[in-house]
Amino acid sequence: MAGAFASFLNKVKPYLAMLSLQFGYAGMYIVTMMCFKRGMSHWILVVYRHVFATIAVLPFAIVLERKIRPKMTLRVFIKIVALGFLEPVIDQNLYYLGLKSTTATYASAFVNLLPAVTFLLAVIFRIEKVNLKKKSSMAKVIGTIITVGGAMVMTIYKGPMFNLVARSHGVGHHEVAAATPVNWVAGTIELIACIVGWSGFFIVQSMTLKEYPAELSLAAWVCVMGIVEGGIVALIMERDWNAWVIGFDSRLLAAAYSGIVCSGIAYYVQSVVNKVKGPVFVTAFSPLSMVITSILAAIILAESVHLGSLIGAIIIVIGLYSVVWGKSKEGKGNEIIGKDQELPVVDIKERSTIVDDNIDDVTIVKSKIPAEKKASSIFQEL
Repeated sequence: MAGAFASFLNKVKPYLAMLSLQFGYAGMYIVTMMCFKRGMSHWILVVYRHVFATIAVLPFAIVLERKIRPKMTLRVFIKIVALGFLEPVIDQNLYYLGLKSTTATYASAFVNLLPAVTFLLAVIFRIEKVNLKKKSSMAKVIGTIITVGGAMVMTIYKGPMFNLVARSHGVGHHEVAAATPVNWVAGTIELIACIVGWSGFFIVQSMTLKEYPAELSLAAWVCVMGIVEGGIVALIMERDWNAWVIGFDSRLLAAAYSGIVCSGIAYYVQSVVNKVKGPVFVTAFSPLSMVITSILAAIILAESVHLGSLIGAIIIVIGLYSVVWGKSKEGKGNEIIGKDQELPVVDIKERSTIVDDNIDDVTIVKSKIPAEKKASSIFQEL
């Protein structure tokens, strides 16, 4: 019973890890919007975020992986630099720029395209194999399309509103974003670059883990690169030194929370799951953060829930289940192939009859040799 439970727990660990991570991202969205209302620059937030992430991850990486950490090579270091540029610099900064240039609804629709873009890149780089004759591949393709469709329904279609709690007098963050000046052309380009950068991060992460299989150390390196590369960009874009000053308020909370949970822990968890399940599995759960954010916003910020959000959430869950089902079937197929390729284990205590017969034959031959030699010596004497 204990062995069966341990086996079941190992199978559900990736699912629980990614689901928990989406709750962490949902909390970050709410805390970050509170931070932006106080006028904090997103360029600086990215830097402080990775400072906290480095402080949280680096000690564990140094202690726990000191014996298994591979030797750093130039090839691996270049990939780490690329990881620091793709996620901390491109993804995080361009998302906030796209949010300011367009609207929250438009930006959310683009972010939910992450699973589809990641799946396409994974197929191009041959990380994921697609064989439409197999049910597992068809499930992944159809599930990705359904997930994107549900995300689009959730962000575009509103419908009647449902108030879970009494609505506050404050203005929701979606309304604040919608009230800002819009620049659709620039915003679209920024959001496309954001999604491609984020998807590329998971692809490069999957490649790097094959040469540098130390998840904590890799997460620490990405956080350090986020400080260095993000700091250079922030110094160029933000010339006011007073903007770097933060106090014990929502700005410090946003930097600490997003850094520890959504950068440090997230990079490590994503590395572990990416190594086992691949980048498509990791990004398949990203639309759930929008569902969770809507629920938390309705409870904490007393925002209204639209009928379109409920319909979209149901569609997203169906699509997500299809992708996960396809990955699970694919994994079982790999396990069966692996078992078929294994050599049979033979107990050394058991003797094979074939071997015994051969041994007996050998002993018979050996016993005949002295007799033949004796016969030849007798003929020579005669």
